[in-house]
Amino acid sequence: MKIAIASDHGGYQLKEAVKAHLLNSNIEVVDFGCHSRESVDFPDYAKNVGQSIINGENQLGILCCGTGIGMSIAANKITGIRAAVVGDVFSAKATREHNNSNILCLGERVTGEGLACLIVDTWLSAEFLGGRHANRINGIKELESYYC
Repeated sequence: MKIAIASDHGGYQLKEAVKAHLLNSNIEVVDFGCHSRESVDFPDYAKNVGQSIINGENQLGILCCGTGIGMSIAANKITGIRAAVVGDVFSAKATREHNNSNILCLGERVTGEGLACLIVDTWLSAEFLGGRHANRINGIKELESYYC
């Protein structure tokens, strides 16, 4: 499995902890930045990770910022991306099983490193259940082409 990962300055430390955890678990990681606490614009990083998933370069992605919310909003603008902000293990499992999420968003200011790594492990080990949930994913895909 190949995981794309990125953060803005507010999620840099958490990204580094999650990346180390993944590497220690023998999971290949592609780090799209940022590479310091210097202020950056999070949409740029969400775009790069999202595009790498849509292009098939990476299977899944993890984005970190202060709360996970900004990254989630930005990533979900990319057609085909289903990014979920997660702060607990149950939601990590449910978002893969029910929503087939392909990007996990974490917040450094709201989630500790230990819990974040447990969330990542749970998210990565869960699998999409399909069935009635597939109908809902198809409904989301239809919304991606809807314009007001």
